[in-house]
Amino acid sequence: LIAILYPVVKARGLYWRDRVPSADTDTSAGPSFGSDSDILSITNLSFRYPTGQEDALKGVSFTVRRGEFLGITGPSGSGKTTLALCMRGLIPHSVAGTMAGHVTVCGLHTRQVKPAVTGERVGLVFQDPEAQIIGLTVAEDLAFGPENYEWPPARIRADIPALLRLVRLDGMEGGETFNLSGGQKQRVALAGALMLKPELLILDEPTSELDPVGKAEVFDAVQRLREQHNTTIIMIEHAVEQLAEFADRILMMDGGRIIAEGTPGELFRNVELFHRTGGERLPQVAELMHALEQDGLITSAQYTPFEREAAQVVSRLLHVGQGR
Repeated sequence: LIAILYPVVKARGLYWRDRVPSADTDTSAGPSFGSDSDILSITNLSFRYPTGQEDALKGVSFTVRRGEFLGITGPSGSGKTTLALCMRGLIPHSVAGTMAGHVTVCGLHTRQVKPAVTGERVGLVFQDPEAQIIGLTVAEDLAFGPENYEWPPARIRADIPALLRLVRLDGMEGGETFNLSGGQKQRVALAGALMLKPELLILDEPTSELDPVGKAEVFDAVQRLREQHNTTIIMIEHAVEQLAEFADRILMMDGGRIIAEGTPGELFRNVELFHRTGGERLPQVAELMHALEQDGLITSAQYTPFEREAAQVVSRLLHVGQGR
């Protein structure tokens, strides 16, 4: 059992030997949600694994505002997961390699604090739901993180029902985790990450192993989290259709670098960029709207990567066509 749980505990940054007192234990002293301050700042970040022939990250720099929903996409091997480990503070402490540059998250310099300290403010959900479930029941799994930070049991029990409602798993406290569907397991992992009330939530391809129903369930939970709590969210995702609907801004990575960034409307107009990367495709809605624009059926002002807006544009086109 120890051999199974130990890697998960280390990945979550909850190993007791990693725990050191935080330099700032008064969380109320930090900036409030919705302020103009940056919750994350990355400057000239590079990282190479011990067996790597080249850097997995190469001079990455960007910032994230509090309350922002940032999407990160790019082909496999472009450095997205390595970037997530850096943002969470697992690199350079728990993952071997050579790091250059600076990462400041929630006011913490990741080089200077242990992952357990960062873990109180930054949540991370991985792509494999099976690898994140520890408890035999849903309630046991959600309690795991707070118990490692020595939260009072009464506080833990009081917080669980609200988080299960948030991810639409009401009344599932006693549910056996091995009987859950993939989408349910990922939502339990999401609720588990939220138990510590993180200021920043990082989701590393949380829907990549789920069917369409499971994907919709996870995106629904993330959207409600943002609407109800204004949590800052960074989502690494291949499902660009959903990113187009939810993200304020999207970064595209390739070869360990950020090669483009912008709003969904800006980024998905760049057809050449997606063809050049090879591993990523435009959202189907964006492809359709681009084809209609190329054929002169819509104007550039009517172009949109958003499904609902595109449906309205196409509906008007069909209505005009029927009237001829």
